[in-house]
Amino acid sequence: MSGVAGFFIAKKMESANYEIHIAQARAKAKAIEHEAELVLSNSNIKVKEAELEAKRKYEDRTITLKKEHSEKILELEKKERGYKDELKRISKEREEIQTLQESATALFEESKNLKETYKAKVDEALLVLERSSGLTQHEAREIVLAKVEEQSRAEIAHTVRRLEEEAKQDIKRRVNYILAQATTRFAGEFAAERLINVVNIKDDELKGRIIGKEGRNIKTLEMLLGVDIIIDDTPNAIILSSFNLYRRAIATKVIELLVQDGRIQPARIEGIYEKVKEEFDQGLIEEGENIIIDLGLSKMHPELVKLIGRLKFRASYGQNALGHSLEVAHLAGIIAAETGGDVLLARRAGILHDIGKALTHETAGSHVDLGAEICRRYKEHDVVINAIFAHHGHEEPTSVESAAVCAADTLSAARPGARREVLESFLKRVQDIEDIAKNKQGIKQVYAINAGREIRVIANAKLINDDEAVLLAKEIAQEIESKVQYPGEIKVNVIRELRAVDFAR
Repeated sequence: MSGVAGFFIAKKMESANYEIHIAQARAKAKAIEHEAELVLSNSNIKVKEAELEAKRKYEDRTITLKKEHSEKILELEKKERGYKDELKRISKEREEIQTLQESATALFEESKNLKETYKAKVDEALLVLERSSGLTQHEAREIVLAKVEEQSRAEIAHTVRRLEEEAKQDIKRRVNYILAQATTRFAGEFAAERLINVVNIKDDELKGRIIGKEGRNIKTLEMLLGVDIIIDDTPNAIILSSFNLYRRAIATKVIELLVQDGRIQPARIEGIYEKVKEEFDQGLIEEGENIIIDLGLSKMHPELVKLIGRLKFRASYGQNALGHSLEVAHLAGIIAAETGGDVLLARRAGILHDIGKALTHETAGSHVDLGAEICRRYKEHDVVINAIFAHHGHEEPTSVESAAVCAADTLSAARPGARREVLESFLKRVQDIEDIAKNKQGIKQVYAINAGREIRVIANAKLINDDEAVLLAKEIAQEIESKVQYPGEIKVNVIRELRAVDFAR
């Protein structure tokens, strides 16, 4: 009995536990259901908020589009009014042109009628004269021409003799001028100067010694030498950069001696610099004296001799000034010999014509003015001073020797390839030349050709006649001379072409 009772008690307890589990499951299900209701409620709220935000953005976008649409309508209306005004103006101009054409046609017809009337009156007058004189028009012309020829024969003979004498006197000058012009066609060899020097070293460890502790050595070098010293990863090389060839040459020699010596310190640098500078100054004098001897010139002031030697370390547009001056001196001597001038004086003027360039790094002013001033100070010949001024157009040549220097300078400096120019400056010069021609009235097109040495101007044949074309070319050439700096000469070609077109139908 007790076993049965225990069984029923166990079953009741199991049933009770089952009911408890069912109650817990129902409670958990209700909690999940409640949580789902909350999530659904939050989702509905977010959906409504999203709908409200979308509606607000839609209204804002609608307002913006309406505003932009209104602005575009106003802009189109403004353009339409402008087009209408332009159309009215064009219509008015067309009416004025039509009126002018009608007036021109009437004037042309009137002019034609007047020409016919004039011709008829002239024929009538000639007929009256023939009847009154008893001679025909042809007979009268023959008589008048015979009398005029008889009276003018002596005058013609005298004029011919005078012109022959003038031609004999002028022919030598003209031949000399042609020779001088012909030399400017010559183009010789030319080697451009570089803007840097490279010092070769055996060991890259020397770069650190040249820089020195805290950069003291390189600071001392740059301060004394006046050049930029570039020490980079380039193996076994130090680069010196400066526009001044003289300072760059001294710097190269100083660093080479320091590398050979091995003792690199500020005091040692200063000592070697003073020694090298003294040697270079003495070398300039020797270089100048050798040049004077080679040219066969007479004694020259020592300061001028030193400046001639210093031209070796001066460049203009990449062309060495001493090489240029020597070339000018030799060519000027040749031209002077061919044209009956003083050869030695022409050489002297040639070697000194750019002497002012040796002073332009230290003294302000044009090399022309500086050169003329120092030559006056040391009592140089007037022809030399005139050549200094004339080779840049500051004065007119007053002698064969000065003209020879001008021609030789053009030959040496202005030929294509003799000098380097920065691309921007070249393009600006060509643009300035074209703009000068474009600003003239009646010009259709302008082309600068042949590296800017020739300008081709296409004129409107309806606005400019042949005589005006000649004047236009002269005006353009004069304006280019006054406003543009250029080597050599620039040829101005003004071309006008009238094409008459008709159709056979």
